[in-house]
Amino acid sequence: MEEVRIGIIGIGGMGANHALSIASGMVPRMRLTAVADARESRLEWAKDNLPADVVCFSDGRKLVDSGICDAVFVATPHYQHPEYVIYALEHGLHAICEKPAGVYTKQVRAMNEAAKKSDRVFAIMFNQRTNCVYRKLHEMIDSGELGALKRVNWIITDWYRTQSYYDAAGWKATWAGEGGGVLLNQCPHQLDLLQWLCGLPVRVRAFCHEAKWHDIEVEDDVTAYMEFANGATGVFVTTTGDAPGTNRLELTFEMGKIVCEHDRLVFDRLKVNEREFCKTAENGFAKPEMERMEVETDGMNEQHVGVLKAFAGRILDGTPLIAEGVEGINALMLSNAMYLSSWLEKTVELPIDEDLFLQELDKRRAGSVLKEDAGVVFDTKGTY
Repeated sequence: MEEVRIGIIGIGGMGANHALSIASGMVPRMRLTAVADARESRLEWAKDNLPADVVCFSDGRKLVDSGICDAVFVATPHYQHPEYVIYALEHGLHAICEKPAGVYTKQVRAMNEAAKKSDRVFAIMFNQRTNCVYRKLHEMIDSGELGALKRVNWIITDWYRTQSYYDAAGWKATWAGEGGGVLLNQCPHQLDLLQWLCGLPVRVRAFCHEAKWHDIEVEDDVTAYMEFANGATGVFVTTTGDAPGTNRLELTFEMGKIVCEHDRLVFDRLKVNEREFCKTAENGFAKPEMERMEVETDGMNEQHVGVLKAFAGRILDGTPLIAEGVEGINALMLSNAMYLSSWLEKTVELPIDEDLFLQELDKRRAGSVLKEDAGVVFDTKGTY
């Protein structure tokens, strides 16, 4: 095989951008051969904007069954991610899934089981892992040079959305159609990075405020407190209602503090391990000496294209993925824990009770009302 023939299931905002990127040749050794969408208006868009030889299907399963694709990219509404990935894998196609992996961990666990039984490649679109600052931070943590984690604070509030964003599609911001709000739509990337860098916490207490800033069913404002196995603690704050917003990740380790903000890593490095200094310093008000430095990175940040290049590379050459598909359950476990904690109004332990989560989600789905579909598809380029 010299190239990967890929089909995209779901050509809304994100799917359309991926289709245009692949069709324009931005991903070497990958060729767009088909797209699928249940909406006739999107298929008309495909006919007007994609190469004439791209075949259009009204059903993703028909795309899989067509034999004209080696792989599929699932970019449908969230609930459908696992079912299309499973169908593709079971029918011999490689699969890459948009974030999030799904809505609840129980359905994603079934998807991961299908992936383990398959010999096909399974990836997930965690494009923020290609960002040089997060890659460098991951490298530093893995090296052990920072010592143990003590505290993490992430305020990610630059996801501002207007009411028209939520009104654009009938399924958006409903429990039955989307399955959640800012945690499930905007923040899977940060939740993935948080667990990728720090590991999953063992306990979470969260406050998810529904319809605080918008006329929607789901949460648009969240504050969560986390505890990790080694005693480290963390706070995660997010919303789609702040303007201007902030994206500041601050991590404190035994060897100092790192702040990731404005695409820079600033490291206040201690000259001695804080735990050692605390136990040996004779002056009760003494502070360990430190030096401030900006951490140099390689500057590369390929985002979605980088993930797709790696996907093609794994299929054709056996090279590493940016993110294995089965890893998607980790960020979802964290968001599910935040929801469950808020719904039950108490601290929950991870891994969560998946049956209890689904029961609570089903209560909300039972009263959920899908809106009239306005048929608007926004250009998502540059919004991630």
